[in-house]
Amino acid sequence: MPQSLGISVEQRINSRGECISMDIITKISSLIAIILLASGINAMGAVSSVGSGNDDWWTAYPDQSTGAGGDVNHPTWVLDALKSKPVLIYVHKSCSYCTPQTEAVQNITDEFKGQITFFEIGADGSDARSEEALQIYDPDGGKTYVPLTVLLTLAPNSEGEVVPVWHSTDKVTGDAWVKNYVEDAIVQYDENSANWNP
Repeated sequence: MPQSLGISVEQRINSRGECISMDIITKISSLIAIILLASGINAMGAVSSVGSGNDDWWTAYPDQSTGAGGDVNHPTWVLDALKSKPVLIYVHKSCSYCTPQTEAVQNITDEFKGQITFFEIGADGSDARSEEALQIYDPDGGKTYVPLTVLLTLAPNSEGEVVPVWHSTDKVTGDAWVKNYVEDAIVQYDENSANWNP
């Protein structure tokens, strides 16, 4: 019947506003797919920016630190490791408080084996790097606590020069926090390592 009136079913339905054409559905579907793809690509790109806020990658001591804005003297062993890949430092004790973070860090280091350099350091005084990492990378300054989880990578500073950047916490964060920063560290490193002059 619609054919005899010279109007297709699709056109008749559209003119009454009861339905949209397949052409419009296809265009909307394509737009949704592009948006989802773009957000997926963005999710794979760098997540945290370089700055001094709580979630940023830091070039100097962050706002929350007693030494806010001060320079960080990265240890030689960290800078040497950073020449080949991002670095994860985990300083802890064998205590019940540290256990959940120890498990989270282990899960992530197992998942990203070969993509990061991992230093697991006991805070029992048997490794000099423990006190060094605690003093240098404590996010708040002042009294240091374990577990201390530190991630380092490379990114441009405010002048555009690629430098070591870091982020740390002395809290139990769980897998998701560690994974997010490890993934971001890898992306930042891949984007910037060729322009770093150690």
